[in-house]
Amino acid sequence: MCIDASAVPRLKSGIRLQFNQPRGKWVVQAPERVLMPDDIALAVLKRCDGETRVESIAEALAEKYNAPRAAVECDIVEMLQDLADKGIIADVRER
Repeated sequence: MCIDASAVPRLKSGIRLQFNQPRGKWVVQAPERVLMPDDIALAVLKRCDGETRVESIAEALAEKYNAPRAAVECDIVEMLQDLADKGIIADVRER
């Protein structure tokens, strides 16, 4: 799967983003592994709802963090591609 600006990302079935009370942190729970995203990754993952395009996520975060939209989009695509390669993220266009 290739993630690009028009991708519509969501967590794959069986993967959950949830707050882990004992750790006091948000975690991505996947079969036999737990990922602990940093604040920026968490901001992206919370927007991976299966309805919002990467380009819209980038626009919102660029505005929120007062950062160049193109750079934000590039970083988001890179992060989501890595998560897609690990089986964490799916693109709803790829059904």
